Amino acid sequence: MAFQLPDLPYAYEALEPHIDSLTMNIHHTKHHNTYITNVNGVLAGENGAPIKGLSLEAMQGAVATLPDNIKTAVRNSGGGHYNHCMFWTVMGGVGTANAAPFGDLKEKIDSTFGALDEMKKLFNTAAATRFGSGWAWLCVAEDKSLYITSTPNQDNPLMTGMVDKPGTPILGLDVWEHAYYLKYRNLRADYIAAFWNVVNWDKVVENYESALSGGTAVFDVPLA
Repeated sequence: MAFQLPDLPYAYEALEPHIDSLTMNIHHTKHHNTYITNVNGVLAGENGAPIKGLSLEAMQGAVATLPDNIKTAVRNSGGGHYNHCMFWTVMGGVGTANAAPFGDLKEKIDSTFGALDEMKKLFNTAAATRFGSGWAWLCVAEDKSLYITSTPNQDNPLMTGMVDKPGTPILGLDVWEHAYYLKYRNLRADYIAAFWNVVNWDKVVENYESALSGGTAVFDVPLA
């Protein structure tokens, strides 16, 4: 088994002007692909037995129990692969999906945070205050409540035993500089604000429904 780079569900320029096509191309074909190459190297190596046969999702939950000689590589590169697979799918070109949450997710956001705008403020703060590189997340907790958190590097909330607030992420934002620096330079807050213009709420609702039924975010993980 080996992981492959998934196709984006849209063209590189589809998120313009909010996220530029050059950034999307480099982010997808270079950065994401490097994580895949590295985790495949662990799988194929002499120490890869503990993760052979695991799905990408299961790999996240197994990180805390892995041997030290592969734990960091799987945490960073397996995490990077999962996070990016999800990230691409929760975005879409303006007008291609619902521009706001709906149904049960809308009701849950309103009851939890007061309103969508209040949720966005908390999410934006989590993204803006994540020191260095990392991610901001909207998650479903074990008790089915919603919460917002952030993680460093390529960690994600599925990594029970490795993160402060484990849960099931349904929306994530990459705040590594490579995700925005070509267009936004050091203005991370502007990138965060622009992100809301391209959120694919159809997919986030699908992820929420999956999480409520005990699943995780819904996306394809191509294998060789």
